[in-house]
Formats: sequence, C-alpha cells, structure tokens
Amino acid sequence: MRKIKEVLRLKFELGLRNRQIAASCGLPHSSVANYLYRAKAAGIEWPLPAEMDEAALEARLFPSVSGKKPRATPVPDFAWMHEELQRHKHVTLQLLWQEYKQANPEGYQYSRFCELYHRWARKLDVVLRQEHRAGEKLFVDHAGQTVPVVDAESGQVEEVTIFVAVLGASNYTYAEATRKRDLPSWIGSHVRALEYLGGVPAVLVPDNTRTGVHSPCRYEPDLNPTYRDFAEHYGTVVIPARVRKPRDKAKVETGVLLVERWILATLRHRTFFGLAQLNESIRELLVKLNNRKFRKLNSTRSRLFEELDRPALKPLPSDPFTYGEWKKARVHIDYHVEVERHYYSVPHSLIHTEIEAWMSAQTVEIFHKGRRVVTHVRSFIEGGQTTLAEHRPKRHQKYLEWTPVRFLAWGESHGPSTAEAVRRILESCKHPEQGHRSCFGLLSLAKRYPQQRLEAACARAVALDACSYKSIKSILETGLDRQPLQPECTPESHKLVHTNVRGATYYRSMEVDHAS
Repeated sequence: MRKIKEVLRLKFELGLRNRQIAASCGLPHSSVANYLYRAKAAGIEWPLPAEMDEAALEARLFPSVSGKKPRATPVPDFAWMHEELQRHKHVTLQLLWQEYKQANPEGYQYSRFCELYHRWARKLDVVLRQEHRAGEKLFVDHAGQTVPVVDAESGQVEEVTIFVAVLGASNYTYAEATRKRDLPSWIGSHVRALEYLGGVPAVLVPDNTRTGVHSPCRYEPDLNPTYRDFAEHYGTVVIPARVRKPRDKAKVETGVLLVERWILATLRHRTFFGLAQLNESIRELLVKLNNRKFRKLNSTRSRLFEELDRPALKPLPSDPFTYGEWKKARVHIDYHVEVERHYYSVPHSLIHTEIEAWMSAQTVEIFHKGRRVVTHVRSFIEGGQTTLAEHRPKRHQKYLEWTPVRFLAWGESHGPSTAEAVRRILESCKHPEQGHRSCFGLLSLAKRYPQQRLEAACARAVALDACSYKSIKSILETGLDRQPLQPECTPESHKLVHTNVRGATYYRSMEVDHAS
C-alpha cells in the first residue's frame, strides 16, 4: 500500500509519466497502469482523505480480495487435533485427516489439510526473546556427548562427561570434563567455573537434573540441600529452568552445541591419558572459542565479557566452598545415628527423633530442627562407632566408669578375701562384660550385708574355689559365713593288706604269663 500511495502521489501531484513512476518505485510499468486504472474506477482522488488508512485503500482498490466470501468447506478443529497429537503418541496427521474426511467428504485434501494445521500450530510456538542484563545469569548444563579417556596403567577406556557454563549477556563460555555426573562433580564444576570467571553472577540457571534439584516442580522446585548451601556460600540464587522447557536455558543449549562443534570435534582424533590432560586441551580451545568473532556482531565473547559481565559480577568469597552432603536419619535406641555405615553418638534425649547430618571430608555435624547438637571427626571405619561420654545417660556413665582396676581396688578396700574373690571372678570369665556383671553383683551384696560378713563369705568361697556371685550370695543367705572355716580332710591312701587284695605286682606277672 505504501508503494501504491507513492504511485498516486507521483502521478497526480507531480504529473510524472507511467514509466518514470515505475522506475522511481521499482515496479513494472504495467503494474503502475493497473494501480492507476483501479484508482480511477474506484473514484479515488489525490490527496487521499485523512480518514482513509491503508486497509480502507486496499478495500477500495481490490474489492474482490477484501470482500472474498469464506470457503464453504468446513475448517478442521485444529485445537482438538493439537490436543490429540499431544495426548496420544501414536496418533498421526494421516489418521486425523482420514477421520476428518469421513465426517466431511468434500473437505480438504491431505496436503492442504497438513498445510493449514502447521500454519495454525506455528502461531502457538511464539518465542520470547529474553534480554539478559550484565552479570545476572549463568546458565549451566552437561553436554550429551562424552569423551573417551584411557587409563595409562590398565588401558581401560572411560567415557567422561562435559560440563558447560555460559553467561547470559556476553555468551562467555566455560567447559570442563568430569568423570561423573554426581553431586560432588556437579558442585566442583560450579566452583571451578566461578573461579574461571573471577566472580559470581546473581542467578544460576540449571535444568531439573536430579543432581541439583531434589524434587522437580514447575513452580517451586526443591533444590538439593548441598546445592542450596553452595548458593548461600557464594551469595547467589539457583532458579532451575522449567521441566521440558529447554528454551529457558537457550544460552547454554547453544553453548553446548558450540563446545561440541568447536572443541570436542577438534579433539576427536586425539587420545587422552587422564582427565587433567583432556581439561588442559579443552582450556586451550576455550580461549579460541571465546576470542572468535560473532557472525552478526563485530565483537567477541571475551570482549563483551570484559565490557559487560566482569564489572557486574559479585566478588568471590575469601574461602572456597567446602563440599558436604546432607542426610536425614533417625536416632537409634542406643543414642547413635548411622552415617555412611559408621555410628555417631548424639544426646540421649534425642532417641527416636529425626535429625539431619552434614558430612564433609573431615567432620560430621548433626542438626536437630536447624540447631547443631554435636560435631564429630569423620570416621570411615564401617561398623565402628564414635561416642562422647556426655551423650550417655547418667546410669550408663556410672556403669562404664567401673573398670577391672577399679573393681580390684574396691575389693581391697573390703578385705584381702574380697579382693581375691574379685580377681578370680574377672580371670575366670571369657568376656570382660561377664566379669563386670558378677562384680556388680558383689557390689549389691555389699549394700545388703556388713563388710565383715562379705569378707568371711568371700574367704569361704576362695577356700572352696567357688568364687562366683551365686556362690557368695548362697553363703550369705544360708549363714555359712558365720561358721568357722575347717580345713579340708583328705583321706589317707588305703594300706590294708589282705589275700584278696591284688596289687600291681599281680597284674604285672599276669602280663608276663600271657606274653610267654
């Protein structure tokens, strides 16, 4: 319409000929003649009325186009078709067209049917062009492609993964290889990426991987506690992309593609004997990638990073992040919690309660309702236990205060016989715990009977070689400790001589007779 208005101006205002108008507007002279004929037939004069816009002008010049009657052929329900294609993975446009033709035999043919649907669907896929402020967002992800690394000693080939991070404003890119996609590798890659950038962005944007997001959710994703601690340490925030919405992190999706094309593809013919060697090569090619000019901008990633992102990044904290994992556990009846197959004590008042344990390489910190209750030095002995005495109940502390040396000292304070009885009890038991229980039994007897009676009972038990809690208790209950202790009578050997009594000489002579 702008050209048609220009044609009318040049004709009626300047009085140019048709060929001059065609040369000026870049139109065929036949088109100029056609436009002027239509204007004359429609009664349009120059200058155009102020209320006549381009739509009204088009309606006057081309009434057959603007007033075209709608097609009588029923139009398919594209919204319902789109929903059916998303809901049922085996439904195709061919099937939907066949159903449409059954209901409308005079309807569109298959090619036109598909063309109309795709034209309608393109209007749904509207892309929001995001504006990234300097230093605001760092997009992170793992590349789908892996790189083989050969063990120099065993020759075993290991496929390692590639971590990629891209700043939003400058597209400045970082990449490194890691052995796994687990949480320690994920956090370690973040730490090294921030050190490479020399600062901290305001927002980290990962996808909803299980490594960083504990419970994916479109509106309120639940972050992994360690990932949250990492963000708090660096003074940033983690906002994961929506599930199945890769365009939320289109920057890193493009960055992954560039890393695969310009770095991994370049290294495809090389053999790496170790992760450090691979990362050294990646770091060299990263410099080239960030210094490579954009196709549509007269600049590079490095230059934009220095101009935009670097001044806006927050400074790194003085100390790097200390990696640690969180684990929920319940306190056992023995006031210990199991953390990585080792048992750590907590105050006995927390029995049966749920706690959180934070595990670093050196320590294990245990929290209850957000309050730290104890810090232990981490132990990697499976099945072992680390116990603080103050965590035990008072009765348990008193029980464990008794040692063999203390039992012997207690026995000597009551008398030599009591001390000897205690010594024999401790030596006779295969397990120290058994001897301790018997000695505790003697302690209970000392509370019920006077010291003289216990000493006398122990003396009788020593003489009879019956040193046990039950024997000494029986002596006290029956009052044998009050009776004088008589020496044991040992009968003399039988010296009676009789003809019917045959001695060793007789049996020796019998052996000689049998031998002969």
